[in-house]
Amino acid sequence: MSFEIRPAAPPDAAAVCQVLRRSIAECCVLDHRNDPDILAAWLGNKHPGMVASWFESPTNYSLVAVHDGAIVGVSLLTGAGKLALCYLLPEAQRQGAGSALLRHMEERALASGMKALYLHSTATAERFFEASGYRRDGNVRSPYGVETILFWKPLAQGAQPDARKRFCNCNSA
Repeated sequence: MSFEIRPAAPPDAAAVCQVLRRSIAECCVLDHRNDPDILAAWLGNKHPGMVASWFESPTNYSLVAVHDGAIVGVSLLTGAGKLALCYLLPEAQRQGAGSALLRHMEERALASGMKALYLHSTATAERFFEASGYRRDGNVRSPYGVETILFWKPLAQGAQPDARKRFCNCNSA
């Protein structure tokens, strides 16, 4: 399957919301265990207005993966060096879109002067990030009740983990 990776824009927000909501609800069952309270909290900010505001923020850099004219994936990098989003439609998983989004984000982070990239992974995505060279640095409970794994990856030679990056800005993304 081939994908076009391009910058996300506010008009993409509704389609991206579908990616986020379906990925969380259908693929992250291991994490939310079909608990309606956790799902409601996790999905609470996944609406077009909020997503469009993430894309419009000058401190964020967002990409979408497009296949046959439809958005099938999204990623978002904050100016603080956090990969805040990396989600795919269920049918787009294990087809190369996630790896392509991640590779583009790593290139962007390095070009922006970031020496390392940080993220909070679900248990569902843990193997993907480990296979992509990310290093585990503990667990962090998200505000919506899911235990996440803090991962980091050095992008520049000699990069070390930054203890100040043990943030969870999960409400914004």
